[in-house]
Amino acid sequence: MTSQTPVAEGGAGLAGIVPRWEWRTFGERFGEADERLGAMETDRVQESDEVYLLSLESDASVKVRGGLMDVKQLETRNEDGLEQWRPVMKASFPLPARDVAALAAILGVRAPALTREAYTLEQLVDEVVRPDGRLRAVEVHKHREHFLPGGCMAELTELATESVATRTIAIESEDPALVSATVRDLGLAGRPNTCLARGLKELLGIATARYAVIDVGTNSVKFHIGERLADRQWRTVIDRAEITQLGEGIEGTGRLQPEPVERTVEAVVGMVEEARREHVHDIAAVGTAGLRIASNSAVLVDEVRERTGIDVRVIPGEEEARLAFLAATSALGLGEGSLAVFDTGGGSSQFTFGHGREVDERFSVDVGAVRFTERFGLAGAISEVVLKEALGAIAEELERLDGRSKPDALVGLGGAVTNLAAVYHELETYDADVVQGTVLDRAEIDQQIELYRTRSADERRAITGLQPKRAEVILAGACVVRTILDKLDCESFTVSDRGLRHGVLVERFA
Repeated sequence: MTSQTPVAEGGAGLAGIVPRWEWRTFGERFGEADERLGAMETDRVQESDEVYLLSLESDASVKVRGGLMDVKQLETRNEDGLEQWRPVMKASFPLPARDVAALAAILGVRAPALTREAYTLEQLVDEVVRPDGRLRAVEVHKHREHFLPGGCMAELTELATESVATRTIAIESEDPALVSATVRDLGLAGRPNTCLARGLKELLGIATARYAVIDVGTNSVKFHIGERLADRQWRTVIDRAEITQLGEGIEGTGRLQPEPVERTVEAVVGMVEEARREHVHDIAAVGTAGLRIASNSAVLVDEVRERTGIDVRVIPGEEEARLAFLAATSALGLGEGSLAVFDTGGGSSQFTFGHGREVDERFSVDVGAVRFTERFGLAGAISEVVLKEALGAIAEELERLDGRSKPDALVGLGGAVTNLAAVYHELETYDADVVQGTVLDRAEIDQQIELYRTRSADERRAITGLQPKRAEVILAGACVVRTILDKLDCESFTVSDRGLRHGVLVERFA
């Protein structure tokens, strides 16, 4: 096995095997590839009956063929999405207990107390696999035809279990460039690359399912991949943001500028490519205030669609507020009292008022950090007079909050809010678990406003916890938060690391 796992008996010879690069996809028809391979002479044809051990915790290839336990683990994945698989076990039955324990680890579970010195296949299935709800043994019949297009191995397989059947085609070689070229030459580019274990789990309806959400905001593009587990709960796979400042220049012109559009499109394209490499089932992309406001937002939407096939749906402010509320209430235990949720962004702020998980009112106002940064020069150090003017202007535009009853709970979302929490905790590396649920009071916000007011953008970048690319807009964001506290007569608020992207994930894919 690899250096992390001992080599099984009978597997010592695997040490000299060069791992192969593999690309595989599933489907009933493969179009041009079927025609091309159908016109070629087969290298060999094989029939086999196999048993796959599948796990909800791992996509490792664990199968029994010809009386041998045959195990491969994913070594790495390259930029083209190809996967390199290394054989780590080929052992005869009965398997020694130590190899059964190692096998369980590869499947992502801990073996139960092993009472035998060695296990037959039947004993392995009955005593280790079946008692664990995360594991399943599946009998599979394969009819495999092998071809050598361009010197690269192509395997066309008819695969059948007791309940379902499908076809799969795999392209393999020690040379990744040859695999990629063969995939393109057979007309298979664009299809998802899905390893056999994951494909089997999806076919049988027992796989965890991954989905991606891209939130194109005025200041940043947020990217989230969530994995829906068998118990319907969500596990975060990727959650990050890239600051592209899409709204740069929009205040004076009402239009998106070429350079910010280019930065943002490149970020979205990279996220779509990453999502596809992570085998997501679907991708949802939404646009918020910057795209709502700009008269030429179609420029960005059209380019993203042309380059990725993904539609960025520009959502109304009220829907953005509702989804932010959904994200907050699904992640924090807030009780059944009155609740106000605000989401500050680069171009707008969303507000939702409700009780428990019920929404009473929601709206959006064009109060965003980018706009006020440009209007009052808040990207660098400013005087107390300018700060007072900025706070006054924000208060005027948040007049819709005036006269409201103080909520029992106030929750804040958005990049400005989570950065304020990260600075409060002095996080050198952002930690969502630490930020989630943080309570920030007026004194803390005032202290941070003063910290940013007296520093240039470069000096702010040295502040521990502050995302460097947010240095220009953090003062404006903090001023918006401070004004909201004043308007709603709240001494503090709770920070939610969950935002619009999480609300879209839950609503679209739950």
